[in-house]
Amino acid sequence: MSTLDRIVIDPAICHGRPVIRGTRVPVAIVVGSLAGGMSFEEVAHEYDLTADDIRAALGVAQERLSEESFHALPAA
Repeated sequence: MSTLDRIVIDPAICHGRPVIRGTRVPVAIVVGSLAGGMSFEEVAHEYDLTADDIRAALGVAQERLSEESFHALPAA
């Protein structure tokens, strides 16, 4: 199953924020939990997800971040 099969973006679910398919768990919560120090196993248990769900959430976060562009502001 690919990332696209595991992540849903639907305006009727969590205001269109990316969530794990079949849940209302936002990708941001999964990534934030990992960033906060939780292990894959703890996140999986806490939100009833699989390791593949968590990897898909990380993949979506990586895709979104790689699409962003940054422009340096002129020095003051």
